[in-house]
This record gives sequence, structure tokens and C-alpha cells, in this order.
Amino acid sequence: MPQFDETGLTEAVVASFDETPDPRLKHLMRELVRSLHDYVRRTGLTFDEWQKAIDFLTRTGQKCSPSRQEFILLSDVLGVSMLVDAVNHRERDGATQTTVLGPFYVGEHRLMPHGADISEGVEGERMYVESRVTDLAGAPLAGVPIDVWHADDDGFYDTQKPSYAQAGPSLRARFITDSDGRFTFRTILPCSYPIPIDGPVGDLILATQRHPMRPAHVHFLVNAPGYEPLITHVFIEGDKYLESDVVFGVKDDLISTIELRNDAVMPDGREAPGPWHLMTYEFRLKPGRGAAPKPILAAAAE
Repeated sequence: MPQFDETGLTEAVVASFDETPDPRLKHLMRELVRSLHDYVRRTGLTFDEWQKAIDFLTRTGQKCSPSRQEFILLSDVLGVSMLVDAVNHRERDGATQTTVLGPFYVGEHRLMPHGADISEGVEGERMYVESRVTDLAGAPLAGVPIDVWHADDDGFYDTQKPSYAQAGPSLRARFITDSDGRFTFRTILPCSYPIPIDGPVGDLILATQRHPMRPAHVHFLVNAPGYEPLITHVFIEGDKYLESDVVFGVKDDLISTIELRNDAVMPDGREAPGPWHLMTYEFRLKPGRGAAPKPILAAAAE
């Protein structure tokens, strides 16, 4: 007869999964139980604290909707999202570093020509982006689709706005690399912005006196046949939140120096509307397999 006390309870629960037919599920559930039970013992969790935790998770689920995923936001601010990314990309071999997909990727983006302005009608400081996609040896990769998306000058993505259904995509597009692996586009300089704090995760951030800010960045998804899909951000050098990103997504290799330029024309020879910024970045892909990810419901963190 098992003893369901502090010392015997954990192993009894672990043993309850002995007949689980899927070996991976069995392993995951056993380790989850051990970790949770150990946390309760180490912290001496009280009934009141346990009830508050249940209430917090309940409110987190209630905040989720077809346009918002509060559990992803929770995973992000606890560093779990980036840790899952890290353990699944341990060996980079010189390839560009990865980050999480974020909640604002909406799937296949509209294909646009090189040099296109993806920020038409959007206010902000103008920016020209020159990028290149190569293999680990630096050889160009031609015909590679790259999805690009970022927030506006107020820190909002297009899908966060009520007008999205009518106005359509903004500050997002798909480009195809040329024979030299290059692609270019015009946009605005992104700014740092807060994650949503109007839900239980925001309550947690405020209660622990953490700031809710993400440093300015542009998202890229590079999906070349024969190579691992690359999901990453390029961050803006000098942003004051680089060392304290609320979702822990910054890596040194992903920080780009943005040059302020006053040239009368941009690199494609077209007239500049005034002072503008130049972002350059080269993406190095790792050979391998994989499929582009499915979109995550909007309105969590990135």
C-alpha cells in the first residue's frame, strides 16, 4: 500500500504513468511531476499561494482568444520560450543565431519586389534595409523566400489594430533573394515597445517590478530548401532595453549597427525623403531539414 505523504506521494504519481504507451509522453509527465513536487517542497507552498496560482492560471486561460495567446506571453516573460529555442538550436556552427517566432507572424506574406516600401502610409523615420543570405561558407543562396515583419513607430503590429481587416498587411512582406543572395526593402525605423500588460501576465510583471519593454527589432523568417529554417530578430544597436529585454530574446550576433544617412538618394538610386537610416545584415544558414512554422495567435509578446 503506497503512502501518500510528503515522501511517498511523488513516486506514486510518477508510477501512475507507467502504462503510458508513448515513451516520450511518459518521460515528459514523469519529469514534470518530479519538478512540480520538488518546487512545492522546496518553497513550502501554502494553501493561499496555491490558490492564487490556480486563479492566475485560470485568468490566463480566460484572457486567451482567437486574437490573443496569454500563455505564450507567460512563457515568454519566464524565459521558457527562449530556453526551448536554445535547447533546439544548440549547435549553430557559425550559422545566424535564432530567436522565437513571436505571436505576430501571420503566415505567408505578400510577395514584393526588391526595394519596395513596406511602410506606405506609416509615419516614422525612414530606413533602407540591405540584406544577404548565404551558406556557412559565405556562398550566396539565390531564390530564397524571406518573410519580414515589425512594429510601427508606436510599437504596434498591424494585426493589433482594429483596422487590420480592412486596411490589410502593413510593415510585413515576403522577398526572394537574387542571384547574389541579396534582398532590399524600405520601411521605417522600429522602436522599442511594451508587451501587453492588461492581463494577468501584466499583473505579474508589475507585481515583480519588472519593466515590460522589448528593444527595437525586425523579424525575419528565412526558409531555404536544404537548410534549417531560420527564425530570428535583428535588433537596433544602442537601444536602452537590449540588456533587459522582457522576453530575453537578444543575442550579441543579432545586433545591427544602424547608420544615419543624409545622402540625397538611397542605395537603389531613388530619391531619399530626407535623413534616413541604413540597416545591413547577412544571414548564414545551416544545412538541414525543417518546415516553416505555423503562425501563432497574435497579441502575446514579440
